[in-house]
Amino acid sequence: MTSDTGTAADPRLLRRSDFPEFQQVTTRWADNDMYGHLNNAVYYELFDAVLNAWLIRETGTDEVSTPTLGVVAESSCRFYQELAYPEPIDVGVRVERIGTKSVTFAFGLFAEGSDEIAAHGLWAQVYIDRAQRNSVPIPDDVRAVAERALAAQT
Repeated sequence: MTSDTGTAADPRLLRRSDFPEFQQVTTRWADNDMYGHLNNAVYYELFDAVLNAWLIRETGTDEVSTPTLGVVAESSCRFYQELAYPEPIDVGVRVERIGTKSVTFAFGLFAEGSDEIAAHGLWAQVYIDRAQRNSVPIPDDVRAVAERALAAQT
């Protein structure tokens, strides 16, 4: 269920089918905290790893030498259900907004085989010039990937 702007009216209503890109990740023993579930910081590591793997795979970009960098300007995560080692997690990625110099991505974390979202993340990524560190337009190849994903969501 999305609003007329494409963003989820209530992220708890998002299902697997709302995410055009998925990657399964294996949890590690060290990911759990003393309460027996994934530590909050692990969710952000998963967002970063899955988003970058997807963009690298789709664009062929070498993140070490590309002249532009995508840096996180804002992030958040809402937790709805516990996730824990040793269960694998399916991480979905969708595009919430494409601007001139930034893209807002959303993440849905799902327990393996579940259609109910366990956690929802938002990640506003601004593009900057590697050398000058000033904001620049979204690189064409990244924009193309984001636009394809957004089109697949409608």
